[in-house]
Amino acid sequence: MIPRRLHSRVHDLLSEYPAVALIGPRQVGKTTLAWQIGGALDSVYLDLESPSDLAKLSDPELYLADHQHRLVILDEVHRTPDLFQALRGLIDRGRRSGRGVGRFLLLGSASMELLRQSGESLAGRIAYLELGPLDVTEVGSSNWSPLWVRGGFPDSFLSADDRRSFVWRQNFIRTYLERDIPQFGRRIPAETLRRFWVMLAHAQGGLLNAAALSRGLGVDGKTVSRYLDLMTDLLLVRRLPPWRRNVGKRLVKSPKVYVRDSGIVHALLGLTSKEDLLGHPVVGASWEGFVIETLVSRLPDGSEASYYRSSGGAEIDLVLTLPGCRPWAIEVKRSLNPRPRKGFHSGCNDVRPESKFVVYPGAERYRITPDTEAVPLLDLARELG
Repeated sequence: MIPRRLHSRVHDLLSEYPAVALIGPRQVGKTTLAWQIGGALDSVYLDLESPSDLAKLSDPELYLADHQHRLVILDEVHRTPDLFQALRGLIDRGRRSGRGVGRFLLLGSASMELLRQSGESLAGRIAYLELGPLDVTEVGSSNWSPLWVRGGFPDSFLSADDRRSFVWRQNFIRTYLERDIPQFGRRIPAETLRRFWVMLAHAQGGLLNAAALSRGLGVDGKTVSRYLDLMTDLLLVRRLPPWRRNVGKRLVKSPKVYVRDSGIVHALLGLTSKEDLLGHPVVGASWEGFVIETLVSRLPDGSEASYYRSSGGAEIDLVLTLPGCRPWAIEVKRSLNPRPRKGFHSGCNDVRPESKFVVYPGAERYRITPDTEAVPLLDLARELG
């Protein structure tokens, strides 16, 4: 069992809020983490995809009132939107009777749907946390390479070998396309969505080109936007926005798009092992996406992540704006002799960052120039955390 770094954070929020929502894609470990937390408390677990558990909530106020002194864990809660009104009444009555915190732990796989449903009813009563796949701070520096190749979904990362990990990821993709997405009410042909997902993997880290995607799929631009919104909502794709400040230059305004888990990228492209990956053109973009996803997942609350690119060639792979600080400029290199490009220095002249880093797959931290530091991924992720 690999300890998740959000474990203590969930505990802390349950001591401050009546309800805590833990969101993340399927199979990322939400239920396992909830069981661990519930096992240390007086709790009851309900899976709202189970007909028997769902039947218990035919009269939710009556059932949940019987468990008012326990932590109630509700899995896949976005499937029962009518439940949120009942939760609000129970929370408010609990506050009046002195049971104001630690009432409900809600688990969901669709972020926007859960945020919308809960925000309408539980505003001021709920805190949100996103649980992503395993990252390098959780598996350790000696395991970053298999984590990059296999991705961070626990069953994939912990497989006995690369082949079994690859088969698990293929089945994961198929299950999402054929079972999970239709459950969210989206009537999209599975094969069309698979082609879209594969096209995003081929263009990993590239600027969003809706026209090219629509031509490749034979659909219009609005349909492409709808597909992308769906994949983003399911926490499978990240849109990295451009850095927006007035620097007196023409800036690229399209977002960059990443399939969030590197192992899913490789499975979509048919790359079974590290040897397959190193011989494929996506290797650099895959490493860049792996680094960006790791760092963004470690950002403190109130931070912003973006990229910078001007029409003149200035470019910064990742700009992190932390609360109360000037930006951090980050270049990503998959070389043991990392040297930032000329465009990185030009971009830094425009952005004027507080700190400049080049993230590379080595183990030593050292200065490339007086104000630019080469840093291993694990070191920078821990520094952000």
